[in-house]
Amino acid sequence: MRKFSFACLFGLALATAFSAPGSAADVAQGEKIAKRWCAACHVVAQDQKQASVDVPTFADAARRESDQQLSAFLVDPHPKMPDLHLSRSEIADLVAYMRTLNP
Repeated sequence: MRKFSFACLFGLALATAFSAPGSAADVAQGEKIAKRWCAACHVVAQDQKQASVDVPTFADAARRESDQQLSAFLVDPHPKMPDLHLSRSEIADLVAYMRTLNP
């Protein structure tokens, strides 16, 4: 019984160790999402030249909001925003990218 328990725990530890990096947010993917879906209205990068005047930049939103607030907003965006149907991992990627813009 002890050998079985140790083997199960060891297997679980290995599975957790190898699966954890895959669940981390991907900043590069977040940048791609931002540039594809958000740049029409928001300034999403420091080198972006134009966007709508009356919407916050991603850098400003990152300064004012926590990761949890940004994530919650992206799950249920305001009515003027298109419903992008972002997955949880896409939201995490986008928030991770926004966080890089916060000085």
